[in-house]
Amino acid sequence: MNLRPLHDRVVVKRQEEERTSPGGIVIPDTAAEKPIRGEIVAVGNGKRLDNGEVRPLDVKVGDKVLFGKFAGTEVKLGDEDVLVMREDDVMAVIED
Repeated sequence: MNLRPLHDRVVVKRQEEERTSPGGIVIPDTAAEKPIRGEIVAVGNGKRLDNGEVRPLDVKVGDKVLFGKFAGTEVKLGDEDVLVMREDDVMAVIED
């Protein structure tokens, strides 16, 4: 990937949600909601504090995360869509 986020921003690749309901009904793309899960594919150096220090981010590349439905900015890289968002927009890290 040729995208390096700055400061406290992260790049997230959405994980596709299941397109079939528990009853076996296939949900079309137009009716499906945007996924709120994703994987961190790149992170910035950290958040610059008021005193000039840089606080490292709590998330790292490879983390599976939950984020808000309308969080971030969608960017197209080649044939792939990713989200660029602030670390504050990440609500939780999914641990296995």
